[in-house]
Amino acid sequence: MKNETKILHSIEPDLLTGAISTPIYQTATFVQDSPGVHHGFDYGRTNNPTRAVLEKLIATLENGSHGFAFASGLAAIDAVIKLLNSGDQIVAVDDLYGGTWRTLNHIYNRLGIQLVRVDCSDVRNVRASVTDKTKLIWIESPTNPTLKIADIKEISLIAKKIGALLVVDNTFASPVLQNPIDLGADIVIHSATKYLAGHSDLIAGLVVTRTVELAEQIKFIQNSSGAILGPFDSWLTIRGIETLALRVNKQCDNAELVAHFLANHPSVKRVNYPGLDTHPNHEIAKNQQARFGAMISFSLKTDTIDAGTQVCSSTELFKLAESLGGVKSLICQPALMTHKSIPQDVRHAAGIDDSLIRISCGIENADDLIADLKQALDKI
Repeated sequence: MKNETKILHSIEPDLLTGAISTPIYQTATFVQDSPGVHHGFDYGRTNNPTRAVLEKLIATLENGSHGFAFASGLAAIDAVIKLLNSGDQIVAVDDLYGGTWRTLNHIYNRLGIQLVRVDCSDVRNVRASVTDKTKLIWIESPTNPTLKIADIKEISLIAKKIGALLVVDNTFASPVLQNPIDLGADIVIHSATKYLAGHSDLIAGLVVTRTVELAEQIKFIQNSSGAILGPFDSWLTIRGIETLALRVNKQCDNAELVAHFLANHPSVKRVNYPGLDTHPNHEIAKNQQARFGAMISFSLKTDTIDAGTQVCSSTELFKLAESLGGVKSLICQPALMTHKSIPQDVRHAAGIDDSLIRISCGIENADDLIADLKQALDKI
């Protein structure tokens, strides 16, 4: 079954009423037939029928055993980190999303969980960095914001060899373009705020596990910590997912055209886009993704904070804002926005230049997007 069909028909009509749109069960608790005897739902934090539809849906789309919906992408990340114990180590991509880096470096580090950052686009770096303390290998592919690609299948073999779990943040690709569990991942994370919901109107996070055993652990953490996604936002996410394939394919169409334009602009030093032949991991992306995605980042020949700020402040269609994956195109400067919490030397070492600009292509007309970027770049 193709993705367009699978997505829509994985959302079943409501069993109680036959409603084709998933009902919003806006309730905190559920009446029980007798103490401990109920219809699968007892308290809203533990479970909710609307949330359950979303959780089943994302598990189906990622070919996992179970899915879990959280109040934000960072809440989902936090739940996965809670699988660890003090003294454990995480080996992660070097240009880790700023929020993940902040959580690991400022919260879990002082609780005895060590973060080791490496360039995971080269499998040899991963192999050289793992130890007997490594319990999680944490990759984004593509990474945020330099669009590095990690070989998920090869890294999964490293994880299995040392008894670690492979966690893949699949936010940039979405299940339409990539299924990490099929490639050997144990856990998949999404900021559902982005492509899955798709309209920049909610905050949500999702976790998918490969095994029932891992699902039981995440479920315990979800219920114990309580950072669950509410029924209305669960419903909005379900509704957004219904058009996921249409949106992502149109966004990919636009990104491919925009990336080639940027690669030929005289003010641009480097374009990070896996769809370009010049990308160092182009072939890996070609093998493990259905398409190359709708995220692009690029650095300017005038590599200064001011130059990047000038371009980001000069676009009209590309709105200057954090986040990504929505139907409207967005632009941001990671050094001052999404990755500001990371020290400059650490950013530079990971390839996050001062002038680096990240764009999320929406569903507008590609010619209009290119014209907007051209007029902004021509001002440098």
